[in-house]
Amino acid sequence: MQCPHCKAEIGGHRNPTPTVDIIIEIGDRIVLIERKNPPYGWALPGGFVDYGESYETAALREAEEETGLRVMGLRQFHTYSAPDRDPRGHTASTVFIGTSDGSPRAGDDAARAELFGQETLPPLAFDHARILADYFQSKK
Repeated sequence: MQCPHCKAEIGGHRNPTPTVDIIIEIGDRIVLIERKNPPYGWALPGGFVDYGESYETAALREAEEETGLRVMGLRQFHTYSAPDRDPRGHTASTVFIGTSDGSPRAGDDAARAELFGQETLPPLAFDHARILADYFQSKK
């Protein structure tokens, strides 16, 4: 089938999978999770957007599932879509920023959830080092 506007083929081809990541600010630190499943390592809370779910709802859901935190003041930061950003396949992640209080606790896909400052970040999975570099640069 062809798109009636641009005549591009639609249907039967692969597309990037939509995902979300969320930078949760608690004071001057951010929440990271240690992944329980491959690819292993420390990462921003996040995951796949469910069919019928808004990106904002997905970000809030993933934050609560993985950290036990309710996030307030959600705002969109950037979208990251490099084809090699996720070793499992091509994903496009819309990154959000929000705030919370309390102590994160690991849940769902997270083995651990902890607070980190800019100077104490562990090695990060995916392209999350780039995302956080952009985030910290935007704070200056």
